[in-house]
Amino acid sequence: MRRSEFEVNDTHLIQEVLASCEHGTLCLVDGDEPYAVPLNFVWHDESICFHGSKEGRKMEVIAKNPKASFSVVKPLSLLPSYFSNTRSACPASQLFISVHFVGTIEIVEDVMQKANVLNAMMQKLQPEGGYENIEASNPMYKKAVENIGIGMFHPSSISCKLKAGQNLNEEKRALLIEKLSERGTPLDLLSIKLIKQMSERV
Repeated sequence: MRRSEFEVNDTHLIQEVLASCEHGTLCLVDGDEPYAVPLNFVWHDESICFHGSKEGRKMEVIAKNPKASFSVVKPLSLLPSYFSNTRSACPASQLFISVHFVGTIEIVEDVMQKANVLNAMMQKLQPEGGYENIEASNPMYKKAVENIGIGMFHPSSISCKLKAGQNLNEEKRALLIEKLSERGTPLDLLSIKLIKQMSERV
């Protein structure tokens, strides 16, 4: 990572991002052409898991080349240029957390393993419940589980980038916290919390 001040190695923070973000982008290589697919996912069994049709370009590409990368971004506060008390547009920016994976994809065939992945995804995306647990032997789900495609992305490397004012001096960081506090959105309050956490490590 070029900007080392933004790199973090916090497993808890990474897991929070993966739990709170519904979508990520899977990047594949189709011959000599990049192919990026936005999709729902769940972090399960130390892997990025996703579902979809067994047919189509995504599965065809994976069959030819299982190497891939996967990125998840959690946006934090937008920072308008005037937060820096200037008429220049240059300071306009955004705070964010991103997690980037490199690894390989396994297509899951075992129906019980498929059901486990689907249950993990339901628990993430519909935590309030209101559905019957997915079991491969249940007639309600048997055909659907057999016919669905499940991918497990096994990472060989994971990196996390958090931009939360680590590149600012104490005076500029205090001004940013003041401006975010005045605006006071829930996202601003989260950003302030992270800025303060990161300033303790600088």
